Amino acid sequence: MNLDARARLEALGTVLRAHGLSAWFTPDGLHVENPDAEGCCTVHPCTVLTVGPRAEDAGRPWFWTGWRHPIAEADQITDAALAIKTLLSGTPGATP
Repeated sequence: MNLDARARLEALGTVLRAHGLSAWFTPDGLHVENPDAEGCCTVHPCTVLTVGPRAEDAGRPWFWTGWRHPIAEADQITDAALAIKTLLSGTPGATP
C-alpha cells in the first residue's frame, strides 16, 4: 500500500471511529466493522477498504470495499464515511 493510500485510509478510519465504528489496519487494507449491528455471515457487518484508481472516473483514487464496490472519491471523506455507515448498518439491502 502506498503512502498516499494509507494516509487517505487513516483519515477515513479516524472519522469512522468518531462515528462509533471499529476500524484498524490489516495487510489487506482498513478493516471496518459496526459493533452495534448484527451481521449475516459474520458477528458484525464488516468490510475491508482499499484505495485505488477508478477507470470510470479518469483513474482518480477511490475508496473500494473488499467486494470491489466503489464507495466515494478518496478525497471525499465525509461522503465515504456516510456510505460506509449505511453499508454496515445491519439493514438488509442497505447500499451506499
